[in-house]
Amino acid sequence: MKFEWSRRKAAFLVIFAVLSLVACRLNFSSVLGANNQSFTLFQFLAPIGGGIFDPFFGAFSALLAQGLNFAIFGGGTDLFSLLRFLPPVFAAAYFGSRSKWTTAVPLACMALFWMHPVGALAPWYALFWLIPVAAKFAGNNLLLRSLGTTFTAHAVGSVAFLYTVPSFPAFWIFLIPVVFYERLVFTLGIAGAFVAVSTVLDLLSMRLNLRALKIERRYSLARAN
Repeated sequence: MKFEWSRRKAAFLVIFAVLSLVACRLNFSSVLGANNQSFTLFQFLAPIGGGIFDPFFGAFSALLAQGLNFAIFGGGTDLFSLLRFLPPVFAAAYFGSRSKWTTAVPLACMALFWMHPVGALAPWYALFWLIPVAAKFAGNNLLLRSLGTTFTAHAVGSVAFLYTVPSFPAFWIFLIPVVFYERLVFTLGIAGAFVAVSTVLDLLSMRLNLRALKIERRYSLARAN
């Protein structure tokens, strides 16, 4: 992959990371089974960095925002809390890339889930992670792209939880209907965030030089007839 760097791109990267930091502070819902862990609006915003920049810098912006949040506000230092840095990173890489190789992440997570003694007794749960594989091969549709993105994050986060927090097969089976609702909300949130940011960037590009960014104008409401 070829990485293009410039001061302008660095400036936009910092701005996006700061906005993501703000989103980190806005709780959306609690993480079931994990004390003092919450989903935030960051889960909506972080993945679209891969679409605005590229997979590498999008993933880096997600990591940077979380690092700033940890440095400024603190957070848990247990293994699960630290591993929660990873789902937004892989989500941004998935969202920003058209490469089929990104499907290796959810497929690897399926294997890791089934290899665990608890996961092996709740095998149906890991079938969720066929969704990002199917979405990647279904074409460049924003809703499917967002669906694959949120389930990639879900795969990484679930495996991190499985290997670091004691659980039982019944817990994972109980979560199956919850995951359907939760990930539908995240799908719409990611897609909505991308449309909103694309619209703002499209409007700004009429006055500013934004060539350092990727603006998918077909998702800009400013271009709507």
